[in-house]
Amino acid sequence: MSQYMVEIQLPAVMTEEYTEKIPAQRKKINELMEQGRLMSYALSEDRLKLWCVVRAESEFEVMSLVSEFPLIDFMDPTICKLMFNNVVALRLPMFSLN
Repeated sequence: MSQYMVEIQLPAVMTEEYTEKIPAQRKKINELMEQGRLMSYALSEDRLKLWCVVRAESEFEVMSLVSEFPLIDFMDPTICKLMFNNVVALRLPMFSLN
């Protein structure tokens, strides 16, 4: 399975229709992250760009997943297949049985 970076351009003006769909968008993102299909999800401070890393077999599968986003009608996605994606793992202290 490959990883893809999806860069999404968002509208400069948030309409009422857009803001009403934000809770459903957050719910969908949480579901995809729990399933391991979405590895990361980041929003720029100005709220004009989103970046997410998706695990999928093909670019078509990525677009299919992104098309499930409740805010898809307001998004302009660009997909790029990644060679690798280094992430910092959470380091927990060693557990001692003593």
